[in-house]
Amino acid sequence: MSEREWREASDLRPSRFALAAVLISAVVLRFWALGHGVPYALGVDEPEIMERATNMMRSGDFHPRFFDYPALYIYAQFVVSVVRFIAGALAGTWTSLADASTSEFYVWGRALTATLGVATVLLVFQIGMRWGARHALLAAGLMAVQPQHVRESHYVLTDVPLTFFVTLTLLLSLRGAERPTMPAFIWAGAAAGLATATKYNGVLVLVIPLLACAMTPAVRARLPVALTILGSALAAFVLAAPYTLLDLPAFLNTFARPSGEYRIGGEPLEPIWQIYLKHLRNGFGYPALFLAAAGIVLALMRLARGPGRARWAMVAVFPLLYFWFVSGQRIVYGRYLLPIIPSLCILAATAVVSGVSLLRRYEIPRAPRTALIAGLTIAALLPPALKAIDFDRTIGRTSTAALAYEWVQEHVPKDATIVLESRILLLRDYPNATNALHLRYRSYEQYVADNVDYLIASSLAHGPYFVSPERFPQEYAEYRRIFDQSQELARFTPSAAHPGAELIVFKVRR
Repeated sequence: MSEREWREASDLRPSRFALAAVLISAVVLRFWALGHGVPYALGVDEPEIMERATNMMRSGDFHPRFFDYPALYIYAQFVVSVVRFIAGALAGTWTSLADASTSEFYVWGRALTATLGVATVLLVFQIGMRWGARHALLAAGLMAVQPQHVRESHYVLTDVPLTFFVTLTLLLSLRGAERPTMPAFIWAGAAAGLATATKYNGVLVLVIPLLACAMTPAVRARLPVALTILGSALAAFVLAAPYTLLDLPAFLNTFARPSGEYRIGGEPLEPIWQIYLKHLRNGFGYPALFLAAAGIVLALMRLARGPGRARWAMVAVFPLLYFWFVSGQRIVYGRYLLPIIPSLCILAATAVVSGVSLLRRYEIPRAPRTALIAGLTIAALLPPALKAIDFDRTIGRTSTAALAYEWVQEHVPKDATIVLESRILLLRDYPNATNALHLRYRSYEQYVADNVDYLIASSLAHGPYFVSPERFPQEYAEYRRIFDQSQELARFTPSAAHPGAELIVFKVRR
């Protein structure tokens, strides 16, 4: 199969200006307000990674003693922390490790996540070139503005790095199908191993290089190639997360606990696949999500009839498999869908460009087809772009959490005992501060008996009970008793200038 036959579009020369515009957009959206919320409103689970990375730097002990995630991204953040410390030492910021608090490393750590997010956009472009330049630019543009990916690129979490390695695996698998050599498949398998070493569910991406092996006609010895892919994936995983073997009992015990939680959690109010579809709808918007669905239909048709059956299988099977997998888990977060976003962007682009190109058989002139492509492109890009910009603008404003943090720093002594509702506000420099899911889980008398000095209530937790007290009479009454017996000291109500939840600071009366 010739290179021209491998691609469907004749536009094989992308505009450098357009690609630069896409990448600049990706950079701006992911690095905008990168330091928001540090150190008082960190992303959920960010401290799990950053605390361990900086502890490695301080202790020289490379055992993460944490297996909820594999260790690869902790090690990556360890390297960034060392570089950050050296830069701070050269600038005179600190003279020893004891002078540097973990909060001073978050922005650099987030910058690594944002960089991997931008790199993922470039990988999507390279993958899209297997179909054509217009496919590649539209897919990369959609990835650049995808608000779920933009949002998670602001935090030290594993989902954006996982998405990077999943996308890298897809690109290397496509190259392996184009030039089926053993080294090509080894690299594809290694990328899948790194995805697994970033987050355990990354193991599902192994289906992509295995499909490349199974569906590429030039691969004759399929079993040895498949075993090589699996072997290189295992080797990369062990090298990137060695303590999964070096401390195997701890890994197995820890792995079993969250695995059980994901399988036997509470019964959701609606089917989980519907919840995830809503997340995709909220991220992409209706036009782009409809186009991605159309791209899946087109991929399945090409998978059945050709041409290019292998590449269509690689780009379409994984998102379907992964969506089915996460829909079977009882713990639901929108960011869990990130690994399938690149494939959906590519599929949406193929629906626009390749789908409209099918109209040529009906002798529709070129001008209307071009206008239709332009219209669909705008419809696909505009809603997610506006949502991504709105997210960045919102986090760039002074939040209610920031106002509350400043007030606490000024008015509350460091040795005070504080209970904070939800995790919207963190007080890590207050040794006696703890976060609780709901303040109502303890009575006011218990707070007095426990010598609690301050309570900080968040509308994220108690808000629904105050909006509809008739639906939640017991919960409302429990909160009401706590609020009425406490002394309200400060209230931070959200506004256009100060987004966030309403936070109320109470003094516990003795």
